[in-house]
Amino acid sequence: MLAAITGAGLAAAAGLNAYIPYLFVAVLARFTNVIELPASLSWISSWWSIVLATLLLLSEIVLDKIPAIDTVNDAVASFIRPATGGLIFAATTAAANFENSSPLFTEHPWIGVLLGIVFAGITHGGKMAARPVVNAGTFGLGAPVVSTAEDTTSAALSLTAVFFPVIALIIMVALFGMIIWVVTKLVRSARALHARNHGPREGSNIIEPRM
Repeated sequence: MLAAITGAGLAAAAGLNAYIPYLFVAVLARFTNVIELPASLSWISSWWSIVLATLLLLSEIVLDKIPAIDTVNDAVASFIRPATGGLIFAATTAAANFENSSPLFTEHPWIGVLLGIVFAGITHGGKMAARPVVNAGTFGLGAPVVSTAEDTTSAALSLTAVFFPVIALIIMVALFGMIIWVVTKLVRSARALHARNHGPREGSNIIEPRM
């Protein structure tokens, strides 16, 4: 159970920033005994993987804080973030030394991949839906602030997912609740705007055709 929470937390973090939880897992597997990746996924902790992920993280940190460009970056990441979430979920739930690691995920890694894609997709979807609204409402000034908050949340969720899974679960519940609230508010605003633009105009008269 704890291994599944760890995988879910890391996947959800990947939906906000794919490279923070990826690097977290890669570095821990490379330099510590906290995570022992299965042989099939040991390449995650290789030097070339860590260096490439570091470069991509630096570019993500910069691009995600520039209004308009951040929206394009989110569109490009629509595949990268869920895919990374699936990879990390599968890797961590199959780690040999994780407490209460489930044989279900070890014997059927594709289940972990699918679940990771779902968790990362939820957070990525919420991020992608909210960012244009934030940019429009703050004339772009809110982009770096919100992006920094997302990166911080991704790092905190990655850390707690590995070392404090129960806390990670609480953060995930709060994060998903916030995403549901934001998406619901956006949908209601869109419906109200549609009704205002396409509803009957005040004072307009409908002329019935004469027979």
